[in-house]
This record gives sequence, structure tokens and C-alpha cells, in this order.
Amino acid sequence: MPQRFSAAREVAAVARLLREESLEVVARELNVTVARLSESRERALAAAASAMMERERNERDAKIARLKAKLDEITMDNELLREKISALEGKRPLARRRSRR
Repeated sequence: MPQRFSAAREVAAVARLLREESLEVVARELNVTVARLSESRERALAAAASAMMERERNERDAKIARLKAKLDEITMDNELLREKISALEGKRPLARRRSRR
């Protein structure tokens, strides 16, 4: 009669398979079917791939946020420069500068 295949036991079995132990040998030792063990390995690999893609998305989203902030900063600088150029072209006084004292 097969033992209960707990999560910890399943992880340990998949780890053995990833170290290239024989699927049949591991299944026999753990008293589970080859199909069950193979399914566990496939689910573990899919979960690992999903976790890696999520990390890549998070890194990409953080980079996009940094670039948007930089774009906002540059846009603000450009607007201020345009205002100063307009003031110079219109012979209007520029904003007062503070004393350096």
C-alpha cells in the first residue's frame, strides 16, 4: 500500500530526479507510481519557470518605473528651460536669483 506522498516527501523526490536519479528507482523506493512522480517533477519545473518569469517581470516593472521617473524629471527640466527661453526672448526679467551670502 503506497504511503501518503507529503509535500516534503514530494520535494525530496523531485530533488533526487533533478540530480538525475532514475525515475523508476526513486518511484520504487518511495512506493509511488512512475506517473505520479513524473507529474510531480513536471509541476515542480513549471512552478520554478513561473517563479523565474515573475522575478523577471518584477525587475522589468522596477526598471520601467525608474525610467518613467527619469522621463518626468527631464520633462520638467525642459519645461522650465522653455519658460526661461521665452522670458529671455520676450525681454522679460528672469526669476530673481538669491543672494549668495
